[in-house]
Amino acid sequence: ISNFVMLTQYSADIAAPSAFAPTPLINVMGEWLAKHNKTQLRISETEKYAHVTFFFSGGKEDMFAGEERILVPSPDVATYDLQPEMNSTLLTDKLVAAIESGKYDFIVCNYPNGDMVGHTGSFDAAVKACEAVDTCVGRVVKAAQANGGECLITADHGNAEQMQDTVSGQAHTAHTCEPVPLIYVGRNAS
Repeated sequence: ISNFVMLTQYSADIAAPSAFAPTPLINVMGEWLAKHNKTQLRISETEKYAHVTFFFSGGKEDMFAGEERILVPSPDVATYDLQPEMNSTLLTDKLVAAIESGKYDFIVCNYPNGDMVGHTGSFDAAVKACEAVDTCVGRVVKAAQANGGECLITADHGNAEQMQDTVSGQAHTAHTCEPVPLIYVGRNAS
């Protein structure tokens, strides 16, 4: 691979130059919260645990001061269309308890259902997955409002909204480039 140049450094183990050197991320959300003596919780199922920890922390695994983590095991099934609700109810039970505890200044949670079930290509299962998350998010919003909190609800990409490839007719199991919502629920939201 001596004639190969990576656009960015994919891995330090690959003996090839990269066009753009890695840029360390500084003052990421968790770091900022820690510097301001704020408490934070990272919570998800095992399937998306790295997304609320490692990735959300700018590619670092270490916890920040005042940070706690809750890991809910994802179901042990061959594919998630077999259990599209995954463990969203248990995740929500723990999340609502954390909100009600008043212990955290900031909580980040990831519901994996839409993405993981979307990858199966099963439309009916994706509908069930989204319905489960909708119910759970409703509980979270209600708990946040009852406890003086605010919610910012979003996604990092689409998946479940396109379950069939329009050209081939086959199941579409990849992420999409569709716009995702960004919903704020809280004070002065009107």
